[in-house]
Amino acid sequence: MSEIATVGLDIAKNVFQLHGVDRSGKIVLRKALRRSQVPGFFSTLSPCLIGLEACATAHHWARTLMAFGHDVRLIPPAYVKPYLRRQKNDAADAAAICEAVTRPSMRFVPVKSPQQQSTLMLHGARDLLIGQRTALINALRGHFAELGIVAAQGARNTRQLIALIHDATSPGLPVTARVALQPLAAMLVEIEAQIAKLDKAILAAHRSDPVSMRLAGIPGVGPIVASCLSASVPDASLLQGSREFAAYLGLVPRQPSTGGKARLGSISKMGNRHLRKLLVVGAHAALYSMKSGKTRTALADWARSLLAKKPFKVVAVALANKIARIAWAVMARSTAYEPGSTGVAAPFTLFAPRGIQLAR
Repeated sequence: MSEIATVGLDIAKNVFQLHGVDRSGKIVLRKALRRSQVPGFFSTLSPCLIGLEACATAHHWARTLMAFGHDVRLIPPAYVKPYLRRQKNDAADAAAICEAVTRPSMRFVPVKSPQQQSTLMLHGARDLLIGQRTALINALRGHFAELGIVAAQGARNTRQLIALIHDATSPGLPVTARVALQPLAAMLVEIEAQIAKLDKAILAAHRSDPVSMRLAGIPGVGPIVASCLSASVPDASLLQGSREFAAYLGLVPRQPSTGGKARLGSISKMGNRHLRKLLVVGAHAALYSMKSGKTRTALADWARSLLAKKPFKVVAVALANKIARIAWAVMARSTAYEPGSTGVAAPFTLFAPRGIQLAR
C-alpha cells in the first residue's frame, strides 16, 4: 500500500469503489469497501492524492480523509465524464476520477466547513418551504375559483381566503368545501411560521459572518443573498477573476462559436442554480430603485443608460452579472464595496465592470 500515489474514490450510499495508481501510473489498487470500512482503510494508508466527485456527502468524506493527512480534491462530476471509458459502472467511475484528479488543468471544488454547509441547509430548507407555500396558495385559489370566489394575486391576499374558511357564516362556501380546505389553510399558516423562523436563522448566520456582512453592502445583495454567497464560495481566490466567477454562475452568454466567428446567445445557466436565481432577483430589486433616479452612483447611471436601449429583464441579468463580479472582488480581496461617484455611464458590456470602485 505504500506505493499508492493517487486514488480515485467513487462514493455511494453503501459500497464505495477505489482505484489507485503509483507514481508511474500503474494500477496497484482496485477495491470495493463498505461505508464502515472506509475510515479504517484510509487511516492506515500513507498520505496520497485522493479525488472525489463533488456530489452528495462528498464534503463530509473530504474532511474525514483530510484528517488522516491525505490531499483530497473534489471534482465537478461534469469534468469527470470525459475521462470515462466505454461502459459506466462504479469501478469505471473510480478510474475516471483517478485520471481526472491528476490533470494540471483540472478545476476543483473547495471543501466546505460544517458551518458553511449548515448555512446552505437553511437556504435549501427555506427554498423547499417556499415552493410548498406556492403550491398551497395555488391550490386554495383554484378551489375557491371553482366556487366563484377570486382573491387578488399575491401571497398576502390569501389571508382573505383563509378568513373565509374559518368564517362558519360565509354563505358562498359549502360545509363540505370548508372541511376540504381547512387542512390546506392550516398547512399554509404553519409553513409561513416556519419560513419566518428560517429567515431569523439566516439573518443570525449573516450577522456572525464578516464576509457576508461585507457582501451585504453591494446593491441588490441582502442578508439572504450575502449569506448564500459566503457559504457557497469558501475560497474565491481559486477563481482566476471576476469574469470567471460570473461564468461559473452561468451569468454570461452561451457561445456556439466556430470558424473564428463569435456568436453570443442567451446566458448559459450553468453552475449554482439557486445562487444565480438569488442574484437575478436581487438585481431586479436594485434595478427598480435605480430606475427611479434616486440612486446617484456610477453603477446606477450605467443601469439607467442601458435601460434606454435594452428591455428591463435583459438589463437585470446584466446587472446580476456585475453584482456577481463585484461580490467576487469583495470576497477575494477581503475588502468592502464603495459605490463610485456620479459620472458618465460606462458602455454596455457583460464582462468589464467599469465605473465601480472598491475600497482597498
